[in-house]
Amino acid sequence: MKKVSIMIVDDHTLIRETWSFLLGKNENFDVVAECGDGERAIELARDKRPDVVLLDINMAPMSGFDVLKMIRKYSPGSKIIGVSMHSQPAYAKKMLRLGAKGYVTKNSPRQEMLEAIAEVSNNHIYICQEVKNILSDQLLNQDQVNPDINNLSDREMQIVRALKEGLSSKEIASDLNISLKTVEVHRHNILKKLKLKNTVSLINFINSQAFDI
Repeated sequence: MKKVSIMIVDDHTLIRETWSFLLGKNENFDVVAECGDGERAIELARDKRPDVVLLDINMAPMSGFDVLKMIRKYSPGSKIIGVSMHSQPAYAKKMLRLGAKGYVTKNSPRQEMLEAIAEVSNNHIYICQEVKNILSDQLLNQDQVNPDINNLSDREMQIVRALKEGLSSKEIASDLNISLKTVEVHRHNILKKLKLKNTVSLINFINSQAFDI
């Protein structure tokens, strides 16, 4: 049986080495490359054509989202699993929309990563349990709040759209050419106007709505 070739992309050396060690011990997997930045990841994907890519989405200066697009261009047969510290479903949805086959948070146990690799290598979609639980909570709670999105200013709507796309406050500040502090003030005001308790509630509200913001 042919081994699943794997490339690991993460800007934290310890994480890369740990996953390389753990996956290398599995007789079904073959770690063919690892690196810590987007440009190198694209080069290696083009040269190695791995079956599966474990891709950290929180890298700089080139984000995992941008790396994903380029890997799909140069190695279209590679199945990509987004790996992130973010558990908000918006991040997983964006990765899948861009062509990833899976999404696993860094809170996920080892067995879940093994399952994710096995599933996506067989061309199935895999979303980790942590994100699935949040999605379930959204469905259960979406009728318990009824905020009015029309109360938001144009700038606040820009930030809501960015949050829906899975951008961080830092990324929003860069895109809108405003300070990080200004973004945080806007986020506070958005929560207040929508009568939501915290950012998780806001993300849940955004993702549960059928309207196009």
